[in-house]
Amino acid sequence: MAATVKYADVQPGAELEARSYPVTRLDLVKYCGASGDFNVIHWNERIAKSVGLPDVIAHGMFTMSQAGRYASEWAGDPGAVVEFGVRFSSPVVVPDDDKGATIEVSGTVEEKLDGNKVVLALVARSDGTKVLTRARAVVVLP
Repeated sequence: MAATVKYADVQPGAELEARSYPVTRLDLVKYCGASGDFNVIHWNERIAKSVGLPDVIAHGMFTMSQAGRYASEWAGDPGAVVEFGVRFSSPVVVPDDDKGATIEVSGTVEEKLDGNKVVLALVARSDGTKVLTRARAVVVLP
């Protein structure tokens, strides 16, 4: 990803390079502590399966944060993201193995707005399944 993207160099329709973000059970436990969300489906396989899930699942907000991370890394500045929203479509299943899961995020420049703002349409997938829909970020570029 570009360290600094300039507004003048960005064109609608441009595809952004995909990035992969690994997710392990340890990441989920850390996120529990950081977010205060200790729902057992995010760390206890027995409970997750007892409520019909295939395994432990990542927090929706953790998944969303990876897409936000992608947008801010692309812009080269975490403060550049001025609007961000998603809908959750499928969970990220995180097995208890050496690999865990991967969230792959890609994007397209959807449009340029006044004020050096760019709208990004984002796609997040895990294990081939789209896990976020209507993912959009508005970033301000230099």
